[in-house]
Amino acid sequence: MHEALKQAQNALDEGEVPIGAVLAVEGKIVAKGYNQVELLNDATAHAEILALTSASELFDSKYLPECTLYVTLEPCAMCASAAGWAHIGRIVFGAPDTEKGFGKTAPNVLHKKCKVEGGVLTDECKYLLQTFFNRKRLT
Repeated sequence: MHEALKQAQNALDEGEVPIGAVLAVEGKIVAKGYNQVELLNDATAHAEILALTSASELFDSKYLPECTLYVTLEPCAMCASAAGWAHIGRIVFGAPDTEKGFGKTAPNVLHKKCKVEGGVLTDECKYLLQTFFNRKRLT
């Protein structure tokens, strides 16, 4: 999760909503991503999507069941669906998203074998998000 936080910091530094994601296999990071929606002018350029795409290219596979997705904010329905289609084995997230998180909006989109753990480094993850939105309010 610490590397996902670094990725989120990259997003914050670039004026993006600070969400970072990494994919790991047996503790080894195999892909990284951070929100690039503004940079790429693409509503689908979420951290999770970019990391999933990178891992799929690395493994030359659309299925990634041995991967764990670490992400600083609970994935939205789009990202959770993508993780579901990729058969991600485990998702670990930091801060819950009570408005747009998949747990509220699409709780059944993950692969049936996927395990989910939330609340990892929540305070650190929330801090980056609060920093971003506080800056937005000042401008």
